[in-house]
Amino acid sequence: MRSALIVYGGWEGHDPEECATIYRRWLHEDGFSVRTATETSAFADPAIAELSLIIPIFTMSKIAKEEVENLTKAVENGVGLAGHHGGMSDAFRESVDYQFMVGGQWVAHPGNIIDYTVEVSKPDDPIMAGIKPSFPYTSEQYYMHVDPSNEVLATTTFSGEHAWWIEGVKMPVVWKRHHGKGRVFHMTLGHRAKEFENSNMATIMRRGMNWAARDE
Repeated sequence: MRSALIVYGGWEGHDPEECATIYRRWLHEDGFSVRTATETSAFADPAIAELSLIIPIFTMSKIAKEEVENLTKAVENGVGLAGHHGGMSDAFRESVDYQFMVGGQWVAHPGNIIDYTVEVSKPDDPIMAGIKPSFPYTSEQYYMHVDPSNEVLATTTFSGEHAWWIEGVKMPVVWKRHHGKGRVFHMTLGHRAKEFENSNMATIMRRGMNWAARDE
């Protein structure tokens, strides 16, 4: 049986507990054994090296050196990593080792909660199969610093309405990558837990999570 660890906490504005509950339900339905933790010390446990998947939901906050070293080592050796929005890509701002593993870091969301469009880049990828070529979305439109080695599955284009100098910039919204032997999946959608009610968002995230998980 595949096994997963959800570590949640940090800034409460991203509904970490509610999101962890959604992930836990999905993972159980998809045949995982699941445990949760609310402290970053869970990342320092040597036992995480045996997991199939780790999901961080820990916006901002800090991570100790021994915690990030053990986490990145586990992923390099094959444990999957998956997550969404600031719970994964705005976590542990001071840790470049963590950001290197994730493949991106949040830096801005001009206009805050706005209407924008998500455009599918790779419709033939199994994670994106059946998703409309583009779909409307209402949330924070994340402006990211991203790794050029990411395999980008969906993007969004900034209108310039809220920051004129970025008009026309196409920004990754969904990507997958490898960090050593581990598969890493990230989606920038999902400012609040209610957004998981969006079928496009939920489908992409659930498939990505399963893609990232190490095989039994």
